[in-house]
Amino acid sequence: MTALAEVSTYLPPDLVPLEELADRVGLTERQVRLFRRFHGLDRICLDRDGTVLDLLLAAASGLETLRGNEHRVRYVIYARGMPAAVPYPYDPLRELCGKLGLDHALSFTVTHQACATGLLAIDVAGRMLADDPDPDALALVVSGEKTFTPDAMLVPETAVFGEGAAAALISADGPRDRLVSYTTSIRGDFDGRLVVDPTLALRFQNEYPALLSEVLLAAVERSGTPLAEMAVLLPHNVNAVSWRRVAKRIGYPVERVVLDNVPVTGHSFAADPFLNYRTALDRGLLRPGDRYLVGAAGLGATFSAMVFEH
Repeated sequence: MTALAEVSTYLPPDLVPLEELADRVGLTERQVRLFRRFHGLDRICLDRDGTVLDLLLAAASGLETLRGNEHRVRYVIYARGMPAAVPYPYDPLRELCGKLGLDHALSFTVTHQACATGLLAIDVAGRMLADDPDPDALALVVSGEKTFTPDAMLVPETAVFGEGAAAALISADGPRDRLVSYTTSIRGDFDGRLVVDPTLALRFQNEYPALLSEVLLAAVERSGTPLAEMAVLLPHNVNAVSWRRVAKRIGYPVERVVLDNVPVTGHSFAADPFLNYRTALDRGLLRPGDRYLVGAAGLGATFSAMVFEH
């Protein structure tokens, strides 16, 4: 059974208020107030001088389990929300492998499900490890991106992106954080640039709560554990109000949705579930044996959910 052996995260030191981003992404004063008061966003993390490699390396360097176990890592998977993140032919993933002593590992990027790709990468890693002849083999999943264009920084009226990063060591089995269930739903009819198609954006906004609720409840049902017994819900950090609506819709206490990072990190692409896992762990919200729910959505559109047992 796929398990998280360890998760490490990195948040850049620069906390930038929304007002500083207004000109860069075309936000009016009214929109800034809307994001802050309605969506619960206040600042985002940016690494003004750092590169994608710097973000990923900072996150992966925090994995204590990786030290001395580099030889066990068979696969390195970069979970990326944007299909293109750096100029050709620069390859930060191969450079990351070199710096971590993982040149021997098979490395590749998955982007197919936008900001839900972090969960996809866990599933892919687990499947590959299950077929690996070495029961002690590990996979490294990394996530985190630069907000290098206006499209990479803003979903209109919905989210502002930040530059948090995460790294997770995945094992084929383990004593904790074992994957119990995984559901995903792909809605290709929402594919398009919401910023230039207001009709599509409005339809996506209207149907979003029901579609995300559907996969969350499907993952819970597949896990065999009642929703009420899920210790916490780890969201993607799109905004606070959408998760309040989803929590109400599925009948889950909103105070058990880990929204701590929304005001200070922004939406960190595919890294959000890992960032919120670390927050839940550091706050003591997970006890051995607890089951918890993870949810994510990616433009395009993909809705995904997982249940883990801590």
